[in-house]
Amino acid sequence: MTAADAQRAIQAVWRIEQARLVASLARMVRDVGLAEELAQDALVAALERWPEDGIPEKPGAWLMATAKRRAIDLIRRKRLHASKEAELGREIEAAQPSQSEAIEAALDDDIGDDRLGLLFAACHPVLATEARVALTLRLLGGLTTEEIGRAFLTPATTVAQRIVRAKRGLAEARVPFEVPRGAERAARLSSVLEVLYLIFNEGYAATSGERWMRPELSEEALRLARILVGLAGEEPEVHGLVALMEIQASRFAARSGPDGAPILLPDQDRGRWDRLLIRRGLAALARAEAAGAARGEAPGPYALQAAIAACHARTASPAATDWPHIAKLYDALAERAPSPVVELNRGVAHAFAFGPAAGLALVDALNEEPSLRDYHLLPAVRGDLLVRLGRHDEARGEFERAAALTRNQRERDLLLARAATVRSGGS
Repeated sequence: MTAADAQRAIQAVWRIEQARLVASLARMVRDVGLAEELAQDALVAALERWPEDGIPEKPGAWLMATAKRRAIDLIRRKRLHASKEAELGREIEAAQPSQSEAIEAALDDDIGDDRLGLLFAACHPVLATEARVALTLRLLGGLTTEEIGRAFLTPATTVAQRIVRAKRGLAEARVPFEVPRGAERAARLSSVLEVLYLIFNEGYAATSGERWMRPELSEEALRLARILVGLAGEEPEVHGLVALMEIQASRFAARSGPDGAPILLPDQDRGRWDRLLIRRGLAALARAEAAGAARGEAPGPYALQAAIAACHARTASPAATDWPHIAKLYDALAERAPSPVVELNRGVAHAFAFGPAAGLALVDALNEEPSLRDYHLLPAVRGDLLVRLGRHDEARGEFERAAALTRNQRERDLLLARAATVRSGGS
């Protein structure tokens, strides 16, 4: 094997193993920053050894054992707790490749409670939302600060500062790197799901920049959500979120043209939707509904949104869409998780189900909502409904206002084009 081949192999192994290494080490040393340093030390050792010795049969086990040895050395140097040193020493000896194939196999298992514990820690409510997102992408997604910064159009230095503060906040709050139990687990799970949902949505419809979508972010959120299903599959809303993500992700190929311009849902070629992702999403939705029924619970917010997405996924054409049923689902969502954005979407559903006047009445009730004052989709939706009502001059003004509010260049171009095509008395 050439040095270049070894380098590529090491980087591939690192991408796969990094999150699991950091998760396991963080649980042991109770410090995510230190865990990252120990994992990096193991990577450096691999870069030094593997080009000469060859790639180990079980590279994940090699990296884990090496990192744990570094942890013992550090503990000895700092004269930390003797009991912890003995405990780590026993774990390291047991993990020697020549002595315990069973331990090796367990170390190379690609799903384990350590990563779930790290996910719960990274999404702890003690941290601000933007810090939770950055830390999750860094520790579990393996993204660099530069990559996170590019995704959210934030300077890499700002991302790095958020991550440093987040690690310090976890240490100061003595957050355990483990899955919480009982009522605390339910409360913390909502934070984990929220972070994954935010990451997915930023990829699905970028809030700013020149790109309409950032699919790589959505794919990462979906990957993490799938891991969560494997470890917390009894929770209905975990399945609900995965169902929502799978179905929404199925539309990526149809959501933009060859030049990257946005294509909205009514105009998409549904033949380009990914049927495999749709099938996966519908199966996840069925699991969410079954898990909820087993508990005697009504569908949660993510399951309801997935059910709405499923209505579109099951329909061959926009004209055949069951809008009254979608409106009913939005009514349930507004009761279960009320918010101005849900009300705005509910207005759209009612407009398609019961006419544009019915939808506009709901949307206009949001005009004085403070949280939507700078939300570009409010005037964009009003513009669509006003066009359908023949109020073209008003509609043009709404599209122009929406274009001025959005920070996404592709979306701005789309809205200005809509404004330009709207003429008094026609569109």
